[in-house]
Order: sequence, then C-alpha cells, then structure tokens
Amino acid sequence: MAMQAREIEELIRAAIPDAVVRIQDLAGDGDHYAATVISEAFRGKSRVAQHQMVYAALKGRMGGELHALALTTLTPTRD
Repeated sequence: MAMQAREIEELIRAAIPDAVVRIQDLAGDGDHYAATVISEAFRGKSRVAQHQMVYAALKGRMGGELHALALTTLTPTRD
C-alpha cells in the first residue's frame, strides 16, 4: 500500500517539529516522491546526517510503503 504525501509530511514534522516540508508526487502513483525539508535542526550536520534524520522520521517505511524519495534538506536562511 502506497503512502500519501500528507502522511509523509506528518511523520517528518512529528520527528522534526520546526520543519517546513514540501512533498511532490513525481509519478502520480503514490510511490515516487520528492521532499524538501527545511529545519534549523540540520544546521552543522552533514548532508548524510540530515538525510538520516528524515529517514528515521519515516520509521522504516522507506523501501516498503514508500518506494522512492528524492530528498533535499536545507537550513533556514538567516537575515
């Protein structure tokens, strides 16, 4: 069973409460998504560590319910 974009966003926001999350369904099939996640929690962390935080938020659903996720992680810009 495929995941809905809203469910992906909710899981990420539950684990990273300050995150701004944008989800795009790439193929229209509910299996291939792109996510942009912006959070202060990423500051000072490597890109790998940032992605690991997001994957951990998905609680093991990657590769199962969620087939593919193109991930972009960013920190908020400072004024």
